[in-house]
Amino acid sequence: MSEQQSKRADKQQSQQADIIVVGAGMVGLTTALALAETGLDIHILEARDIDPQRIGVRLQAMQAQGYDPRVSALTCASQQILSNVGAWPQMAEARISPYTDMDVWDGEGTGHIHFCSRELHEPALGHIVENRVTVAALLQQLPQHDNLTLHCGVRVQELSPPRHDEQRDLALSDGRQFRARLVIAADGAQSRTRQLAGIAMLEWDYGHHAIVTTVTTELPHQATAWQCFTDDGPLALLPLDDPHKVSIVWSTSPGHAGSLQALDDDAFCQALADASQHKLGNILAADPRHCFPLRQRHAKDYVRAGFATLGDAAHTIHPLAGQGVNLGLLDAAALAQALSTAVAEGENWHSLRVLKRFERSRQLNNVQMSAAMEGFRRLFGTQQPALVLARNLGMSVMNQLGPVKNHIVQQAMGLSGDLPALARRG
Repeated sequence: MSEQQSKRADKQQSQQADIIVVGAGMVGLTTALALAETGLDIHILEARDIDPQRIGVRLQAMQAQGYDPRVSALTCASQQILSNVGAWPQMAEARISPYTDMDVWDGEGTGHIHFCSRELHEPALGHIVENRVTVAALLQQLPQHDNLTLHCGVRVQELSPPRHDEQRDLALSDGRQFRARLVIAADGAQSRTRQLAGIAMLEWDYGHHAIVTTVTTELPHQATAWQCFTDDGPLALLPLDDPHKVSIVWSTSPGHAGSLQALDDDAFCQALADASQHKLGNILAADPRHCFPLRQRHAKDYVRAGFATLGDAAHTIHPLAGQGVNLGLLDAAALAQALSTAVAEGENWHSLRVLKRFERSRQLNNVQMSAAMEGFRRLFGTQQPALVLARNLGMSVMNQLGPVKNHIVQQAMGLSGDLPALARRG
């Protein structure tokens, strides 16, 4: 048998799928679950070895040992999406931390702004949730849908160009072959699948590293998210369900981050208390610290024939406003809406024309959010006296303009704007 004949035989053994979602993180799982009602045959590929049947037991054991250093500040829109795919009740049963207030101040001046859910007649501004809690709750929804299949411990090794019918062939690390009408890349910022599809990224270094960990505070956090703009970068203290526990995200220069990582726990706690101006008193203890570089990325295209990318695989932004995963969940909801509508109306749901609807609905919004975060970073990163004065004055004035301030926070919470159907309240 010739090599070409052998390849053709292999392809004939390919398993057919309607959709393959690459990545079983928060965004990939949400996408699959949001599409479950279409009845399409959906396969999820995950490089990690995960057992959905035991994930609940494993989560309980991990929670008994402490908090996940990786948390997300989930908006009301994200809560609505996760509720609609069935995950939120289990998340609430496991561990979520609603916050009712947000206090933001300029560490180099007098500028200050305070947001309060009571002014919006809302029970909370959002929820701080450990990433593993969200993933575990999503995984536990998969067995409820016969058309969703999870394959763990596998990676995509090869991805073909689109065939004449726009389908794609995939070769997996375990030797299996798949053919799919649509491949969805949700495998993170370094997405191998996006690279195989030939989609280029625009990216640049923020010049910041982020230190994340959980700390114990002397004073209770009062269900408030605290954020200070220091001279070296933003510092966020995010409230957890224990009134004396907060998750921190400290974005700072690489040199300063290296110095902080080199400190022992006591010295680090002192440095953190000083940087946060002792808003929560002394820092009494810190869990192990993790540090990673921050880069902004944005895919030039979100879709190609038989292919779509979303979440971190399509865009990453600075964590100063905590919008990263929320943008990804909105991507998932928007793609599910575009495909589900096409299926219901009898369209060729995997066509490039349908996929472009998703791209148009999300790309501009994500670019605008990226630009806004870059603007904030630059504004609060400068020490020019005139700009320091202007930003402090602007924050103080904004704090007095209740309707304007509340409109801004409603947009950030996902309570207004052009939202996908899954993100809207009934």
